Amino acid sequence: MAISVFDLFKIGIGPSSSHTVGPMRAAATFARALREHGVLEQVNRVEVRLYGSLSATGVGHATDRACLLGLMGEWPDQIDPQSIEPLIAQLQQSQVLMLDGRRAIPFDCATDLLLLDESLPYHPNAMTLEASGASGSLLQQTYYSVGGGFIVEAAQVGEAGNSAEQVQLPYDFDSAAELLALCKQHQLRVSQVMMANELAWREEAEVRSGLLKLWAAMRECVDNGLRNEGVLPGGLKVKRRAAKLHRSLQELGKPNVIGSTLSAMEWVNLFALAVNEENAAGGRMVTAPTNGAAGIIPAVLHYYMKFNPDACDNDVVDFLLSAAAVGILCKKNASISGAEVGCQGEVGSACAMAAAGLAEVLGATPMQLENAAEIALEHNLGLTCDPVGGLVQVPCIERNAIAAVKAINAVQMALRGDGEHFISLDRVIRTMSDTGADMHANYKETSRGGLAVAFVEC
Repeated sequence: MAISVFDLFKIGIGPSSSHTVGPMRAAATFARALREHGVLEQVNRVEVRLYGSLSATGVGHATDRACLLGLMGEWPDQIDPQSIEPLIAQLQQSQVLMLDGRRAIPFDCATDLLLLDESLPYHPNAMTLEASGASGSLLQQTYYSVGGGFIVEAAQVGEAGNSAEQVQLPYDFDSAAELLALCKQHQLRVSQVMMANELAWREEAEVRSGLLKLWAAMRECVDNGLRNEGVLPGGLKVKRRAAKLHRSLQELGKPNVIGSTLSAMEWVNLFALAVNEENAAGGRMVTAPTNGAAGIIPAVLHYYMKFNPDACDNDVVDFLLSAAAVGILCKKNASISGAEVGCQGEVGSACAMAAAGLAEVLGATPMQLENAAEIALEHNLGLTCDPVGGLVQVPCIERNAIAAVKAINAVQMALRGDGEHFISLDRVIRTMSDTGADMHANYKETSRGGLAVAFVEC
């Protein structure tokens, strides 16, 4: 399966890629299919059935709202976050849903959107949508939200993939060992291998402009997080901290050289907190590779761009391409879904990706880059996904800040060596997969174990 950098990095909305972005895309895809099948005008009822993790933490992750918005024809990369509350409020008041933005049908959330206490076999994040008319069922489809905003239709399970996935890449790789061999054989850096592969889909100018557009969205997300204050939605009454911390750091000043003082680490914390507070509030952000781990890569990239006077747009491109190379390996050989392997698949993968990106722009050899990614992922193995209240807030927001600093430390350690190390990145990724398979379902985005139940409201 060929995976593009733009599959891993997508502009969307919070709070979750697997529970918000994926379900919205699935519902919008279903609504579009009704139109394309020519049955939209016959629909008088739609039922949404959420299973597994989508049911267990769906309300806290806004899965229910995402499904409704998708059925209205809204897409996560296009919707204005400020329009969400009015759209949902209007639906709840009128109990009328504008299907695909065209067909008005009655919709009662209490009876037409079901949270079911069962799981489907392929993946914990499953949902079924069924549209009915006067003559009975018109269309039924089951979708799996497999992490990072990726969705898979039930009919595609077990297939080799669609035509887009079967693009022939000049430097295809399924393991870090293969990637390193390609780099050595062709005397290429990791970012150069990735760029050559991206050209199988689009022109280089389009790749570069697309990556810079992602970087602009990341910067905007940070800026919004530094500006917005108050309490995050959801009932936990978690206070936003980024704006206050930003004012404090501005008073202290900033280091002139990358990594020169401990205050640089506080800036890294700040950038990660800003992104994940915006994500928790349902704002615009970039899956990197998921929403729950969306603050790590922007925080590390901001760190580099802010404190390196020679940083430029080419560094952004190389950073994101190299980060995506490791993300591709994590997705192919393990998972980036917290519901499938725990938070090691989200924060762990993002930490390794950020380390790879930073290593590339700091001049690491491909072997040093692989070492940096391995260190970063290794020390996230076994990380559980146990969000308090089913919200992407505690411990998710702080966890991004910690992992961002960990990614930088991994690069520093790798750059002090020659790339030789004891455990390979491939072995660590396989271990993540095995650990996820062994992990109890309570610790995989169900909010039924760990910190989620240790928290007791007095």
